Amino acid sequence: MAQDQPNNVNPAAFVPQPYRVSDGFGGPDYGPRDVMRDRENINMLIPPATDNGLLPNLKMSFSDTHMQLNKGGWSREITVRDLPIATTLAGVNMSLRPGGVRELHWHQQAEWAFMIWGCARVTSVDWQGRNFIADIEQGDLWYFPAGLPHSIQALAGGCEFLLVFDDGSFSDLNTLSISDWFAHTPKDVLAANFGIPEQAFAGIPKGQVYIYQDQVPGSIESQEVQSPYGTVPLSFKHSLLAQEPIVTPGGTVRIADSGNFPIAKTIAAALVEIKPGAMRELHWHPNNDEWQYYLSGQARMTVFGGNGIARTFDYRAGDVGYVPFAMGHYVQNTGTDTVWFLEMFKAPRFEDVSLNQWMALTPHQLVQSNLNASPELMHSLRKVKWPVVKYPQR
Repeated sequence: MAQDQPNNVNPAAFVPQPYRVSDGFGGPDYGPRDVMRDRENINMLIPPATDNGLLPNLKMSFSDTHMQLNKGGWSREITVRDLPIATTLAGVNMSLRPGGVRELHWHQQAEWAFMIWGCARVTSVDWQGRNFIADIEQGDLWYFPAGLPHSIQALAGGCEFLLVFDDGSFSDLNTLSISDWFAHTPKDVLAANFGIPEQAFAGIPKGQVYIYQDQVPGSIESQEVQSPYGTVPLSFKHSLLAQEPIVTPGGTVRIADSGNFPIAKTIAAALVEIKPGAMRELHWHPNNDEWQYYLSGQARMTVFGGNGIARTFDYRAGDVGYVPFAMGHYVQNTGTDTVWFLEMFKAPRFEDVSLNQWMALTPHQLVQSNLNASPELMHSLRKVKWPVVKYPQR
């Protein structure tokens, strides 16, 4: 983390300056300026001396996006409109009040979701008429393949969740909704389709409902609908927090991809815990760009783009980060609370390459001569991957 904040200064009164003590570069900024924002982005105001060259912006906060308010809940989204580098995935943060409904709808893109808090009931039907009804709790995932209709309704207490779509240009406000379709279909056609008089459609909405308020539904047993074709063969739900994590000295990692969540063909993910004083090790991903969502804590990430290019960003809860394909990076906990964040990829499998493991599994003489590596560095190499590492305190 940046080392230019005096230890004896009240953080609330601290005014950071773009001056790097280590080499004397920079100077004071007397304003006008947003001091609160500079405090939250200290590694952008005072970049490490190792930063160099130009990388596009790799950070966007949901707090800086448009909030769509409806009776029953709200939503906000981050797409290529907000974060142009993020072409592979788009994200929607949504909350529903108790009984609030994200109406019956479908997308041209696959939908992956993580329940941040609360509970919701989700429903779907596949192309063969096999249905799916399930209750989703905190830490659970769901995945609906592109084109399959579904709905989301909050249970008692309400809920908040993250939706991720496998197209960076996706917008949840341009979805395919049942109310919107009814509103834009001639009533004589509706009457012919359902075999009832036109006046039966007098009360249908005049446009897309999107999110609306309803009563909290009863038990899942009371709402069960038996399909003559059965239920979907691959569950659209996965209990991520219930699965055994990869445990390392610095934290934990839980991976969900098509290997243990078979329906999730286009989005793979990892839920990462980084304890104070720890970091997600230096690594890269060989299969696609990485889209991140920070759930708690504060962190920094330097992304290495080759040819002497590197840039460092600070992240907090509610922020989205992005790493272009195969670029080296780390995520370091820079606060006193545990960092939890999601790594997501437009890919069927989660894949990463560890710098430490790569070096350990390469002939040692070659590694030593390449880096003029010290004996201490060579002895630190591990053949077993630790996704999260604990390091000595400075």
